[in-house]
Amino acid sequence: MIEPAVVTAEPLVIRPETAADAPAIAALTRTAFATAPHTDGNEHRLVGRLRDAGALALSLVAEGEDGELVGHAAFSPATAPAGGGDWYALGPISVRPDRQRQGVGGRLIRAGLEELTARGAAGCTVLGDPSYYERFGFEPAPAAAPPGVPAEYFRIKPLTAAAPAGPVRFHPIFGV
Repeated sequence: MIEPAVVTAEPLVIRPETAADAPAIAALTRTAFATAPHTDGNEHRLVGRLRDAGALALSLVAEGEDGELVGHAAFSPATAPAGGGDWYALGPISVRPDRQRQGVGGRLIRAGLEELTARGAAGCTVLGDPSYYERFGFEPAPAAAPPGVPAEYFRIKPLTAAAPAGPVRFHPIFGV
């Protein structure tokens, strides 16, 4: 279980979300994606639907020095081909616009991957900017990309198992 931890570079606490955080997470996600180039504007609803379905396997928030949420990372279950172990999908990940490019997202991703590793997860997938996610060890895996997902943006990070032998499936809420 992730315990709140203060990162010394900037006052920041990474902790699991609580029920009371849900409205702030929705507002933060809506704001974070408002000007994103590849968005449908529904990321905040996606997080809510995952939560309502009990499919937020890990949901981390970053609190700034003032106690306000400045970041959020969602991890939901994913399914690998038979025998592939427990896989998870990272996303959406949201950082308040005035705190972007300050390492908040990276801290959330690292904390989430550490927790998934501690849980014995087989691996984690992400759909996003390859150059950003590769710095966290996510690698190209076109053969594991779910049908209908642009393979050039699909990445995996094996944690305790080998890469899946075939396409990974996201939680049905993602609609892919």
